[in-house]
Amino acid sequence: MSFATLGLSPKVLEAVSAAGYTSPTAIQAEAIPHALARRDVLGLAQTGSGKTAAFVLPMLTLLEKGRARARMPRTLILEPTRELAMQVQEAFEALGRMHNLSVATLIGGVAFEPQAAKIDRGADVVIATPGRLLDHFERGKLLLTGVELLVIDEADRMLDMGFIPDIERICKLLPFTRQTLFFSATMPPEIQRLTAQFLHNPVQVETAAVSSTAATISQFAVKCPSDPKAKRDALRTLIRSQGDIKNAIVFANRKTTVALLEKSLRKHGFNAAALHGDMDQSARLRTLAAFRAQEVTFLIASDVAARGLDIPEVSHVFNFDVPIHSEDYVHRIGRTGRAGREGHAYMLVTSHDSKHFKAIEDLIKKSVDWFDIGVPVSESEDSSAEGSRGRDRRGGRGQSREGQRAEGRDRKPRGTRQSETSVEQQPEIARQGERAVKAEPAQRTRHTERPAQSARPPQQQPRRENRRETADDGPDFRGFDQGNMPAFLTRTTRA
Repeated sequence: MSFATLGLSPKVLEAVSAAGYTSPTAIQAEAIPHALARRDVLGLAQTGSGKTAAFVLPMLTLLEKGRARARMPRTLILEPTRELAMQVQEAFEALGRMHNLSVATLIGGVAFEPQAAKIDRGADVVIATPGRLLDHFERGKLLLTGVELLVIDEADRMLDMGFIPDIERICKLLPFTRQTLFFSATMPPEIQRLTAQFLHNPVQVETAAVSSTAATISQFAVKCPSDPKAKRDALRTLIRSQGDIKNAIVFANRKTTVALLEKSLRKHGFNAAALHGDMDQSARLRTLAAFRAQEVTFLIASDVAARGLDIPEVSHVFNFDVPIHSEDYVHRIGRTGRAGREGHAYMLVTSHDSKHFKAIEDLIKKSVDWFDIGVPVSESEDSSAEGSRGRDRRGGRGQSREGQRAEGRDRKPRGTRQSETSVEQQPEIARQGERAVKAEPAQRTRHTERPAQSARPPQQQPRRENRRETADDGPDFRGFDQGNMPAFLTRTTRA
């Protein structure tokens, strides 16, 4: 099958042909004809399957007729993270070179006014994160009544980040007769409820399951001590055992661990840089650009980079922490071994990780081999790691108390942002106010003076886009190979 058989316009085919690609991936071959027929599409596809082009190409064809009006975009694409939104914009720039379309990207971390000015001039396509989109709408800068086509990308990641209430609100603001393209790697119950509510008789297209890992990736587990310092020593020993590493991504579960690992590796002479959700937008983009240009060898990342980050020829992936959610393991190691290349994935496993490690093996339906780096591990920890092959006695996917505490510390309520400032870091005047409240008698008389309300400094509400978009480290990037062609038009499709 070729792109010419899918019903795309001559302009789009010319742009695709100019890049030298004629064979669509499975998700593209199945989704594009239905999208061009104005059907709602429910696409189930994992990262690297080419689903960005599955909605960009038909959208370009459909937008050739008509024109945009001020503050009324014709199509809307919702992405969970800023990086994904910007990389979809790059997809339009690469494939829409034959079209004269106006594309507005609405994301946090950048100035509001230039975005509003672009909408005022009329935008054919709006690519946005939910928080910033609603900010523009609430300020009266954006009207959604003219949207003909809605794309919801990475829906399961939207759920993880607490965006589902925003998605529901946005969908209710759009015309009932719109067309909807809905893409997700998994279908938890909440996502099923969302599709049943907002999709009309959708065509379901599905590619390889999320549990599959590329056959070109060699996977190993490494026993290591639970002590954080000894664990960092084990990581450095593991890295040195691999000889010359072209480039590698080191994943950690928490942003604080990412910062600590970067400091530790740089201290010991490794060329490393951090990438996590607390960095401002310009710093994140600079770090990613440096890694793509091979100016940085080791990218230390939280799961903000786990999905869709497509860097050519990443040779190694190191999981410093065993992922709490087993699906994240598949997305992490999917950064290497792409397009048929050879990849290497290593995971440090402590005695506290046995339940999560077992869940990963159950998901990928294979045992991960052990790799010995000569780091001494106590007998109790060794037996605990080996015991991960067995099932949790309580049944189901259990997790250690330490893992539960770690997950609880990192997880924030949806739609809110908790302050990470400790009591010791609060101003002294605030603590005095707290002591005054505690010291006050339980029975107040009518004339009892209350503690001054101004004793505690007012807590400033963060902006909507910052509050929601940094509540979770976020998913993945949708990027491009830095070679001749965007990665979403890769020739290969995972089985």
